[in-house]
Amino acid sequence: MPIDAAQALAAEPRTGEITWDHKDVQLYHLGIGAGRPATDPDELRYTLESRLHVLPSFATVAGNGSPGVISGLSMPGIDVDLARVLHGGQSIEVHRPIPVRGTATATGRIAAVHDKGTAAVLVMRTEVADAEGPLWTSDARIFVRGEGGWGGDRGPSGRLDPPAGEPDRTVERAVREDQALLYRLSGDWNPLHADPDFAKRAGFDRPILHGLCTYGMTLKAVVDTLLDGDVTRVRGYRARFAGVVFPGETLRVRMWREEGRVRVEAGAVDRDDAPVLADTVVEHS
Repeated sequence: MPIDAAQALAAEPRTGEITWDHKDVQLYHLGIGAGRPATDPDELRYTLESRLHVLPSFATVAGNGSPGVISGLSMPGIDVDLARVLHGGQSIEVHRPIPVRGTATATGRIAAVHDKGTAAVLVMRTEVADAEGPLWTSDARIFVRGEGGWGGDRGPSGRLDPPAGEPDRTVERAVREDQALLYRLSGDWNPLHADPDFAKRAGFDRPILHGLCTYGMTLKAVVDTLLDGDVTRVRGYRARFAGVVFPGETLRVRMWREEGRVRVEAGAVDRDDAPVLADTVVEHS
C-alpha cells in the first residue's frame, strides 16, 4: 500500500530554519488580492513596507511553506501520485502576532492518518517558534484519493451545524485571471494551479486556484469587514475546502458574528454560490 500509516506516524519530525522579510509578506498579500484599490489606506497596510501588518494566514507560506504540504507527501511511509492529492482543510493557531521579518525553526510531522474509505487523509502538523518562543501551529489536511479502505480510524468529521439566521455581512471579492500564477510565487509550485495538461489529468478542465489562496482571501475579508482591519485580533482560523475556485471567478464571503468568533462560508458566485470554504471559523479577541 502506498501509505503505511504506522511508518508515517512513527517518522522523526523534520526540522529546519525558515526566514522571511517584508518582500515575502507583500508578495503573499498581493497573491491573495490585496492592493485594490492601490492607494486605499486600508490596503496599504498590506502592501506598503512602512505600514505593513502580517495577515496570520501568511503562516501557510512563510519560509516558502516549509515543511508544507508537498514536503509532507515525501515523509517516510508515504508514496502517492500528486495528481490524486487535494488539500482538504487548513487550521492555524496564532500564539502571537507574526513579525514582518523573522527567522524561526519549523518542525513538521504527520500527526494523524485517517481512512475515509475512498481516500486517505493525512494531517501534516507544523510548529513554528523563534528565539522568543512559539509563533504558530498549523495543521494541513491532505486528501489522497483512492488510498483509503485499509480499515483504519476514520478520524473526526470536523463538520459544524450551519450558522443560524442571515449573515451579518456579505462581501464579494473578484479573483484575477492571473491570481494563481501570482500566488504560486509564494512557494506552492503544484502544477495543478498553472499547467492545463496537468489539471486535466487531475480531473479539472483548467487550472484551479490554490485552496490556500482562497483561505487567505477569506480571512482578509473577515479582518477588513468585522475586525476593524486589525490582524492581531486573530487567534485561530480553520476551514474545510469544500470546492474549488477558478481564476477569473468571484468569491462571495458570508459572515456570522458569534461570541469570540466569526462563522464563515465562501462560495463561487459564477457557479450559483457553489461551496468553496465550509466549516470555517475565525477565532478572535
